[in-house]
Amino acid sequence: MEKIILHVEGMTCNGCANSIKNALGQLEGVRQVEVDLASGKVEVLCDAGMPTRDSLAEAVSDAGYDVVG
Repeated sequence: MEKIILHVEGMTCNGCANSIKNALGQLEGVRQVEVDLASGKVEVLCDAGMPTRDSLAEAVSDAGYDVVG
C-alpha cells in the first residue's frame, strides 16, 4: 500500500470533499480517501503504483478542483 498526499484548492464545504472522495474512489487501486478541508490536504491510500499521482490529480481536476502540490 502507498499513501499519496495531494494539496487541493477550491474545496469549501463537505459537498466538495464528497465530490473529491467520489472522483478518486472510482479509480482502480484506490482503497481510502481522507479530505481535510481546513488544510486542503487529500490523503489517498492505494495499491503500490496504482493509480499514479498524475491520474489522481487528473481525477481531482476533472471534478473541478485544482491540485497545487
